[in-house]
Amino acid sequence: MKLVMMTSALLATLTLAACDRPAAVVAVPGPAVAVPGATVVVPGPPGPQGAPGAQGNTGNTGYTGSTGSTGATGSTGSTGSTGATGSTGSTGSTGATGETGKAGDGTVIILPPPAKQ
Repeated sequence: MKLVMMTSALLATLTLAACDRPAAVVAVPGPAVAVPGATVVVPGPPGPQGAPGAQGNTGNTGYTGSTGSTGATGSTGSTGSTGATGSTGSTGSTGATGETGKAGDGTVIILPPPAKQ
């Protein structure tokens, strides 16, 4: 494929270069023999322009680029709001009344005398 493209480019260049140059006629000197009158070569008018060349082949697809870098880690979020305070619990039931104590076996309780004022 490369050889075809290179050959096509070379031929196109040479063809265009030949079209751009003016016609050059080189008068070749005759032999040393006496010839009646010198031959004069006059170039004719230029010919019509040639047909345009065919369109070239499509180029090859380029390579895929490399994968980008990983992004930076995001910031930590804000702390949430404090929840509402719960309701106060119900008051518990009153306990049962205890039994009345039994009378002692003759035990005497001595109280100290009142303090002097």
